[in-house]
Amino acid sequence: MNSISCSELKIKLEQQQEILLIDVREHFERDLFNIGGIHFPLQLLFQNISKIPSDKIVVFYCQKGIRSQIAIQRLNERFGYNNLINLQGGMDAWRKLKY
Repeated sequence: MNSISCSELKIKLEQQQEILLIDVREHFERDLFNIGGIHFPLQLLFQNISKIPSDKIVVFYCQKGIRSQIAIQRLNERFGYNNLINLQGGMDAWRKLKY
């Protein structure tokens, strides 16, 4: 599984690289803090499959990086995606970044 560190992702976003972010946390978690993108709680992931492109970089994130790994594994196994990237450490790691 491909992964990206928070610092690497931050640089790519600052460079305005075309990356789709998908947050797989619960609504209450997203309301507290998020880095943008679209929101599909993990249990609703397959209901939103048509909104997940296979032709560009898609970074999945959650609170610690575990649910996003699960999401990517399920999508890779069931639909054969090869462009999905997990954010290492999730929002816990992102909040520790020095701005």
